[in-house]
Amino acid sequence: MLVSETAKCGTTALPPPPRRGMSSLFFLSSNKNLSFSHYSLSSSFAGTTPSRTFSLSMMEENIENAEAIITKWDPSSSSYTKLTFVFQQSRKEAKEFLKAIKYLRSAMHALLGERLPSSKLVLAQNLMQVAMKRLEKEFYQILSTSRDQLDPESVSSRSSSRTCKFDDEEEGEARSEDELDIAGESITEVERVSVLAMSDLKSIADCMISSGYGKECAKIYKVIRKSMIDEGLYHLGIRRFKSSQIHKMDSEALENEINNWMKAAKIAVKTLFQGEKILCDHVFSASETIKESCFYQITKEGATTLFSFPELIVKNKKVPERIFGLMELHEAISDLWPETESVFSSESTSAIKLQALSLLLKLGDSVRSLLSDFESTIQKDSTKVLVPGGGIYPLTQKVMNYVTSLADYGIILSDILTDYPPPANSSFHETSFKSPMSDEGSTPAVSVHLAWLILVLLCKLDIKAEIYKDVGLAYLFLANNLHFIVEKVHHSPNLKLLLGEDWVAEHTKKVKLYASNYETTAWTKVLSSFPEKPFEMSSEMAKECFRRFNIAFEEAYRKQTSWIVEDVKLRDDLKVSIAQKLVPTYQEFYDTYLVMLTEEKNLELLVRFSPDDLSNYLSDLFHGTSTSVSSTASSSLPPRSCLPL
Repeated sequence: MLVSETAKCGTTALPPPPRRGMSSLFFLSSNKNLSFSHYSLSSSFAGTTPSRTFSLSMMEENIENAEAIITKWDPSSSSYTKLTFVFQQSRKEAKEFLKAIKYLRSAMHALLGERLPSSKLVLAQNLMQVAMKRLEKEFYQILSTSRDQLDPESVSSRSSSRTCKFDDEEEGEARSEDELDIAGESITEVERVSVLAMSDLKSIADCMISSGYGKECAKIYKVIRKSMIDEGLYHLGIRRFKSSQIHKMDSEALENEINNWMKAAKIAVKTLFQGEKILCDHVFSASETIKESCFYQITKEGATTLFSFPELIVKNKKVPERIFGLMELHEAISDLWPETESVFSSESTSAIKLQALSLLLKLGDSVRSLLSDFESTIQKDSTKVLVPGGGIYPLTQKVMNYVTSLADYGIILSDILTDYPPPANSSFHETSFKSPMSDEGSTPAVSVHLAWLILVLLCKLDIKAEIYKDVGLAYLFLANNLHFIVEKVHHSPNLKLLLGEDWVAEHTKKVKLYASNYETTAWTKVLSSFPEKPFEMSSEMAKECFRRFNIAFEEAYRKQTSWIVEDVKLRDDLKVSIAQKLVPTYQEFYDTYLVMLTEEKNLELLVRFSPDDLSNYLSDLFHGTSTSVSSTASSSLPPRSCLPL
């Protein structure tokens, strides 16, 4: 037997008083000494013999039995025990080893309450130290050799309920050491190794924690498992960026980094961290404190690095296009929030959970700030250069492309804007805005905000239209731009859904109103060159009407061939509408007075246009190329794509 030199010599030297609770009184470190405060050597021998009970004899026997198997596996006793592992060599003997430690621990507690020579306790303490060194070695070896089988992805794919453990109950003892009966399921060899490894680790951890060596066990676990988590994050591309690095990235590079991060974050939270939590919870189920501490120490650095990337994006320079990446990050983190909240649910990991929650709030604030900045950009546009021909204003294209893209993120944007009040002066929606109602009967915040951006644009376009000196061209400009806006909404399913059919119908009516105002102002002079019906006038008056018509039509034609209507349908609708107002009236006047003027000299100069010519010339309008009537007018011109009347 291993008995300390103190016990052999019978000295009365006693170690310092204990610093821990009774359960860990003897097991403070690998060099711990037997510590107790309510015995003295003289009293330890008093009143023994007759009162020596049968149970004390059993305790001594337990110590002797434990000594046999523990000393056999003393890692410092021989080369064989240094290189061989009991859990690898014989699972049956490993179970006996753990039982021996349990009985040894029980014996030590029982002997504390009895008057027994201190040599027995010293022996038990020495045996416990040897046993703990062996378990430390076994624990490290299992963790090291089972890295592939215990990677977080494999662990997270299996429920912790599918693990077996050494059990002191009869049914546990009856289970075959070479077979696993897991809910009646057959498992692969890899799964078998993984399950056995988890079982062994838990058994060792339970034993060491019960023996007061939980910290030593946890220290080994943290070193090995943290390296696996760090390695996993490295392979996922998770690294710590500097703000200057983000600032130097162009849009494409930053977009790629954001996409890579979102894919990596999903794996990190749902696989790496969740798998590690499952394993950590299983192995250290005997101690809530150790379990939480281990998991926090293993994951805190990696999790902090993971969530630091979106924070840098939030802090980076604000440009309108950045909003889409921010919304994607917000969606990704929102989708991961249930797992994040579950994995980092303990008090020790609450800082990580709060970091993710804070990040969501910051991303939302940044998105709302960019929306506000974009609105200001529209309002502050002070460009006074008019679009030639009343075409589509560049700001119109920019805003509508932006708003259409925002609508594609409608669900995310709706979450971000739910508790965000509409613009202070957004009472417009009571009169100018109709949208599908939510279940609560109110207009969705995202619909209000997008409609508001469009309204701000329309107000800016009204101001731009005032710069045109020709009122007809100003109305054509408004018709062009509003039609472009309506078509953008109509052809964007998401934007149309958010704004609603009523919004589209309302603004389509406004396009027609602008078009009608254009026709009235741009063609009034031409139409007013005819007298009111019925036509009753002299030949001189008829000749004057033809002259006024020629001048007015040529002027209108010359101007409006330089005007632009880019949308084919709108362009054709305008031509048809003008032709319907102009050609029939001219046809009637032409038929009535041409006969009266047949004897007139230079008739072709007086009556320069036939009714068919008008339709041909109207087809030249709105293409943005100015053409003079005098250079093309001829009664002998062949028909040119006459418009239907």
